Amino acid sequence: MLLVSSMARSEENLAQTIAYSEMVRNPEPCMMDGRNALKWEYTGGLEIAAMQDVYEACGDETIMKYAFQYIDSFVMADGRIRTYRLTDYNLDRINPGKTLFRFLQQTGEPRFHRALDLLRSQLATHPRNDDGGFWHKKIYPHQVWLDGIYMATPFLAEYTATFEPENIAAYEDAVNQILMAARHNYDSKTQLFRHACDVSRQMGWADAVTGQSQHCWGRALGWYMMAIVDALPFIPEGTSGRDSVLTVLSIIAKGIDRYKDRRTGLWYQVLDSPEREGNYLESSCSAMFIYSMLKAARLGYLPKKYQKLARRSYASFVKEFVYYSDCTSADGQTFRCTNIGRCCAVAGLSADRPGTFDYYVNEKKRDNDPKVVGPFIKASLEMMK
Repeated sequence: MLLVSSMARSEENLAQTIAYSEMVRNPEPCMMDGRNALKWEYTGGLEIAAMQDVYEACGDETIMKYAFQYIDSFVMADGRIRTYRLTDYNLDRINPGKTLFRFLQQTGEPRFHRALDLLRSQLATHPRNDDGGFWHKKIYPHQVWLDGIYMATPFLAEYTATFEPENIAAYEDAVNQILMAARHNYDSKTQLFRHACDVSRQMGWADAVTGQSQHCWGRALGWYMMAIVDALPFIPEGTSGRDSVLTVLSIIAKGIDRYKDRRTGLWYQVLDSPEREGNYLESSCSAMFIYSMLKAARLGYLPKKYQKLARRSYASFVKEFVYYSDCTSADGQTFRCTNIGRCCAVAGLSADRPGTFDYYVNEKKRDNDPKVVGPFIKASLEMMK
């Protein structure tokens, strides 16, 4: 009955109702994202971090217990993380570690500190290009994906601020990851940033001259924008290059303002081709842009006009993507659940994923994907602020 009463009390709070709907849909938190086995993955970390935000805003212990259950399934007493392998050198595996800072603060359990140290040690030895930029994964040598900046850079900045606040070189490394990606992925024609760049120019999807992929994929730019607004609060003012990061953020903000859908204020799957037949308004990139603009304007990183833009886009998001349906809990109770539709399930770049327009618009769509649930919860909480 706790779940029933909590959902009723929070009818007007979308962040909380979506969190509860996810708990009904996924009674075992480590199995969210359609999983049938444990996997330490960025998607789970993204959504669990959003639930931590809901707890901090609303003080809802039920949501915090659910989030803790997720992490407790993975982090062992000695700090090892089930299914995680450092030697895979995959930036995606860093992202769920962001949840551990708050669990360490709340519980004081040494295992969380050890797990944070383990993930930080990956970045100490992670393969890099000559300019210091991390490879996206060991199996993707020399490739710089905007996605990867989100996966690792805010973690690096927060770890440094928490445990090594005098480590200027580490702050500068976090700044360099953002600026390095800007140099490699900026498209002067559209004034946007392409999904990825193969610095070695070996991949079939990479331009022979620039190494860049063909398009600006909406969610990739969403990851990149979130990376900046989530990392900046931990990077001290005066850090070399920090002002340039703010310039990059301004370029992104101007770009997404230019390429938004004029009717709704939302954004397309292939951001740089909004008028092209087959393109569609996509929920995850829209949520990421809304969240990033709201937070950046609140913290003074962007002018207040972007708050107005984001608030309009948020209202359109609810109309365009949010819907309600009955769903049944594990104990057989029926609830009115909040859903988010039209999220691109996955998109990448590889030998069989060429990064063409047709490739992006024909990837599968999913409802209630963590990649939209997490950012939209965060955007909803920003709206409350």
